[in-house]
Amino acid sequence: MKDSMKKKLKLKVSAIKEGTVIDHIPAKNLFKVISILGLNKIENQITFGTNLESSKLGRKAIIKVSNKFFKDNEINKIALIAPHAKLNIIRDYEVVEKRIVETPDTIRGIVKCFNPKCITNNETIRTNFKVVEKDPLALKCYYCEKITTEEQIRVL
Repeated sequence: MKDSMKKKLKLKVSAIKEGTVIDHIPAKNLFKVISILGLNKIENQITFGTNLESSKLGRKAIIKVSNKFFKDNEINKIALIAPHAKLNIIRDYEVVEKRIVETPDTIRGIVKCFNPKCITNNETIRTNFKVVEKDPLALKCYYCEKITTEEQIRVL
């Protein structure tokens, strides 16, 4: 097989000139990442692929966002649902920087408290959690002090 044909088979998602590539997202969490970053509300060109082969994850997803460079607080939101994600910053079709997401110490206004009796589920109060465990993720609600585990996390 010719090298050019091998390259075409390997390249599943086309390159972007400027922007950010978010790689190593668990395939099942692709749309959660899109939601948590508000990508469904922006005008930028977005390309994503899911159920791509990955030696680390089995199946992974990838998101490419043209002309968008995320701030640290946005990047750290990804860690809630894709703790091993990697970001590649692209300038003129070249990777100029690689970043790894980090789970922040506090989470505000992103995740719903799993406790139905929590005040945040019954009044218009912004959720607030302390990260008590990073792997697997566990969040302690500031208001009701219940622990929300990774399986219970629901993005607002």
